[in-house]
Amino acid sequence: MNLLIDGGNTRLKWAMLQDGELLTRHALLNQQITRQQLIEAWKPQPPPKRLAIACVSATPIVDLVLAVAVELWPAVDIISVKSQAHAFGVHNAYLQPEKLGVDRWLALVAVRNHYHKPACIVDCGTAITVDLIDAEGRHQGGFISPGLTLMKKSLATGTAGLQFHETNYSVGPANFTESAVYSGTLLAAVGLIEHVLSKQASAMQLILTGGDAGIIATQLAIKPIIDTDLVLRGLAIVLEAQQ
Repeated sequence: MNLLIDGGNTRLKWAMLQDGELLTRHALLNQQITRQQLIEAWKPQPPPKRLAIACVSATPIVDLVLAVAVELWPAVDIISVKSQAHAFGVHNAYLQPEKLGVDRWLALVAVRNHYHKPACIVDCGTAITVDLIDAEGRHQGGFISPGLTLMKKSLATGTAGLQFHETNYSVGPANFTESAVYSGTLLAAVGLIEHVLSKQASAMQLILTGGDAGIIATQLAIKPIIDTDLVLRGLAIVLEAQQ
């Protein structure tokens, strides 16, 4: 039994890995994580032999997670995953490969090894990231924009008279401001994805991950695959390769 941990900008996600299968997925909001919460969440689990962690979240959260892991399981083997130039069938397009977010790297690894086809990978999280990978596993680069919540918060912060709302509305021309913001930000994300796909010389499988994947998928003209476990799947591939 091994433990996989994905530390995102908004949530800490983890799953147990046994015989190549992801089990018992869980998540906590970063702003709510405490030492006691992690202990209560992890203590009932069988002690993992190894722990693979990939984090883009703030350093204090990483430090807390690792400290609790060592406290609970002193003998656990900890593997901290970083982006690489070439590994697991993926060629990283970044001029400085280590600068590619490890979550994006692991999503590329997962898609290359699970789907085996050219793909446009969209992580619909705090930020929206779009990455392209061809049939030979060559990363073609990517795009980054604010996620839906970040777009709404930016409007609320930078525009007088607008407030941040989390309510969902129907999409279309709106006759009140909150609905207009909801539709505008959602369609901005949809427009980015569809524009990127329209510029590709050949067809690509669209794969969405991240917390807002389901919302964005409803407005896309192209039906995507939704795989919310992409980063965890990538972690599993990296961990199993080091046995």
